[in-house]
Amino acid sequence: MQSTGFAHWLIVVVEIGAAIALMVLALGVVVIASMWFIDRNQKANSVLRNFPVVGHFRYWFLHLGEFFRQYLYSSDREEMPFNRAERTWVYRAAKNVDNTAAFGSSRDLRAEGVPFFVNAPFPDLGQEHVEPVPVTIGPYAREPYSHSAFFNISAMSFGALSAPAVRALSRGAAKAGIWMDTGEGGLAPYHLEGGCDIVFEIGTAKYGVRTPDGQLDDDKLLAICAHKQVKMVSIKLGQGAKPGMGGLLPAAKVTREIAEIRGIPVGKDSQSPNRHLDIGNIHQLLDKIAHIRELTGKPVGFKAVLGGVDWIGDLCDEVKKRGIQSAPDFIIVDGSEGGTGAAPQTLMEGVGLPLHEALPALLDMLITKGLRERVKVICSGKCITAYDVAWALSIGADFVNSARGFMLALGCIQSLQCNRNTCPTGITTQNTKLQRGLVVADKSERVFHYADNLMHEVGIIAHSCGVSEPRELNRSHCRVVGNDGLSVPLETLYPYPKVAKLPENA
Repeated sequence: MQSTGFAHWLIVVVEIGAAIALMVLALGVVVIASMWFIDRNQKANSVLRNFPVVGHFRYWFLHLGEFFRQYLYSSDREEMPFNRAERTWVYRAAKNVDNTAAFGSSRDLRAEGVPFFVNAPFPDLGQEHVEPVPVTIGPYAREPYSHSAFFNISAMSFGALSAPAVRALSRGAAKAGIWMDTGEGGLAPYHLEGGCDIVFEIGTAKYGVRTPDGQLDDDKLLAICAHKQVKMVSIKLGQGAKPGMGGLLPAAKVTREIAEIRGIPVGKDSQSPNRHLDIGNIHQLLDKIAHIRELTGKPVGFKAVLGGVDWIGDLCDEVKKRGIQSAPDFIIVDGSEGGTGAAPQTLMEGVGLPLHEALPALLDMLITKGLRERVKVICSGKCITAYDVAWALSIGADFVNSARGFMLALGCIQSLQCNRNTCPTGITTQNTKLQRGLVVADKSERVFHYADNLMHEVGIIAHSCGVSEPRELNRSHCRVVGNDGLSVPLETLYPYPKVAKLPENA
């Protein structure tokens, strides 16, 4: 009797399962038929009109292709913006594991534009490198800033980055002895948490220091600069990935906390103006620098993308008229290859000078006008490896900033989701479920190791070139491969101009 009852229930279960399967099959047929009818009769897409249903696979493959190429199809040196070899170097440096290679480089050393360094026949014995010498920024400010580390964290806003990412960067920066630029999103408590030095950036919307109508609020700026960790103030004129366009934070990322810090409405797109409302020419820029320096006592400079350097020459001429104390304390030059969370592809790919043109042009103009020692130069734009940074120091930069290098150190996998609030590593999302993947204690150590190991390896390059510290590298120490496969010294490509003398009363 029991077996008969079991068989009965088994038959019932099978019949129910078969009925469900038929229903699912019928539903599938209805869905496919509906898709076929819709695709066949729509007029916007030729592929779907000619190949209904199956044409959708094309878009799925296009979407998945960028992920599969990263792991399966591209070689180590093919991908953009950073190839697998570059990313692997950063990952290993951040994890503080062995970063040596065997059998030879996979890099094509004959490709046009590849830099390499001129080793000295008899380098000094002893240490591979020594600690960099401190550089003083803002000698005419009440609180000049002396800083040794030549590699620092570039501008990345809280909002574009998650809170755990900012916290990890802050802690790692403090341990590495490097500064952290807040980006244009204002000063968050997470920036201060680790105890690192802070460069406060004032963007075109003046987030965090704005009046309701978008002007600079002196009281708010004073309150921010009252923090001892805030060492300098940077006025952002533009950034490499979107010159001539203000920052954009999608509505999905504008949480209540971010809105309060920035002084904007919750849950609405946050679009900055394409320039400062109160800075429309060189005179107003120098006036604003002088005002903020006098107000805060901090060194003040600006960040810009260069489309040319004639206006820098005009700025230098105006400084000579006003006096050398009126000069910006620093200029951050961002190459057009810079990254961002969201920008039109047209601007990202087609506007502004890349760093290899902009940096030497800026430095040469400052040398020509006699202001090179007064104005410190900071550069940013895809400098994530030791030889990238060593190249910039050889050209003449005082400091090198990196944003995406430190994102990779945090665990970024270059999934290209920064603008969608769906970052799978929790770095560029305000989704708390995704942020859970970023463990601050672990990632802060990786930030520290990445900065420490990169500066150590730049020191190795400097020692190999026969100089005692990285900032002693110059254009005679680096060569760049030309279109004929032969290298040319940087000092031939970018010969040092004659130094102008400042007038007696400057």
